Amino acid sequence: MNWKQEWKTLASIIGVFLLCYYLPVGWERFDNSMLEAFHLVKWYAQEHVILCLIPALFIAGAIGVFVSQASVMKYLGPTANKVIAYGVASCSGTILAVCSCTILPLFAGIYRMGAGLGPATAFLYSGPAINVLAIILTARILGPQLGLARAAGAIVFSVIIGLLMHFIYRKEEGEKALAMAQMPSARTERALWKNGLYFASMVGVLVFANWGKPEESEGLWATIYSAKWLITSLFAFGFGAALVAWFNVRIVQALLAATPVVVLAIVLPDTPMVAFVAGMIGLSWITSTKEGELGEWFGQSWGFAKQILPLLLYGVLIAGALLGRPGNEGLIPTEWVSAAVGGNSFRANFFASFAGAFMYFATLTEVPILQGLIGNGMGQGPALALLLAGPALSLPNMLVIRSIMGTQKTIVFVSLVIVMATISGMIFGNFVS
Repeated sequence: MNWKQEWKTLASIIGVFLLCYYLPVGWERFDNSMLEAFHLVKWYAQEHVILCLIPALFIAGAIGVFVSQASVMKYLGPTANKVIAYGVASCSGTILAVCSCTILPLFAGIYRMGAGLGPATAFLYSGPAINVLAIILTARILGPQLGLARAAGAIVFSVIIGLLMHFIYRKEEGEKALAMAQMPSARTERALWKNGLYFASMVGVLVFANWGKPEESEGLWATIYSAKWLITSLFAFGFGAALVAWFNVRIVQALLAATPVVVLAIVLPDTPMVAFVAGMIGLSWITSTKEGELGEWFGQSWGFAKQILPLLLYGVLIAGALLGRPGNEGLIPTEWVSAAVGGNSFRANFFASFAGAFMYFATLTEVPILQGLIGNGMGQGPALALLLAGPALSLPNMLVIRSIMGTQKTIVFVSLVIVMATISGMIFGNFVS
């Protein structure tokens, strides 16, 4: 036997054995962290996979099939007008009220279609960071100064990070632009406005199905929340009409897919999730049984699902074990976090941005978490640093980004977010003090 070739296998076996031998089962904090990991995965599966990720996966697949590469290159490519490209990318979060994981299929879709690294990463950051509801909630609960700083910082951040990513990889982006310029222009199957309405209907379903409950029971946001499923169903009806009118779906097939949704919505009005699941099953049935572009759409969406879902769930499991859920502890005690983010020192701001980058924040949950940390002595600077780094990044998010654009670019992107959040926190902390 050649031990020079087998020593790695032997070392792995010994390492796994020692890990099992000294597994700290019975230690209360370890046992609780394992329980928290599964609690977080269960919560994530119930609250985000069906309503957020599955619609986002279908949108990402549609980008790859129904949006021409020439259109992506024209508006988001390496040689696109910078004002238009970064303007569109940096303001996307005002429309997409999504978390750091839901944005990933959409990012993967435009990046693989030829979007420049700069606009694509600006979109990746801004999607979850520039959330209108979250910014308003931040201003109301944590103060108008912090809310305004979060809004301005997130928009500026996305542009600067995108420009820096483009500059760092300018040689690679130049080669990409040259290769794309030599490709023939793709012929569009239907008018731009038809594709626009089709995508708007899908985005409408994604946004309003995930519309968060506001703190107050009155006002515009509360009114929209009370009618969220009615608005979602109207967008879904428009989506179905577009499939029949412009995508060669037979009306009989559309009615067969829609009937269970309507029946379940009437029979179970208090559990709209059931009808939503039926709608996703119906859409999967229609697209998976079709040839041509509809079949390709399902294939693209399924490919994104296979790549992204396992990494996300694995990352959520690790994040839950380390940090627990809001109000619950994992392996890392919350006292450590509270003690490390007091004041406005470089250490406090860096720790807040670094910890926020690895924590998982569902949409809007960062505000009550920060409210508790500020009550325990967190400074205003570190609070902003966490708000700028946390919602846009997470450990699950990083794992998927790495699979899309590689380890080096992921490290550079994450480092830029952490460094800029740290600097912004220090500047803001000195300003408010």
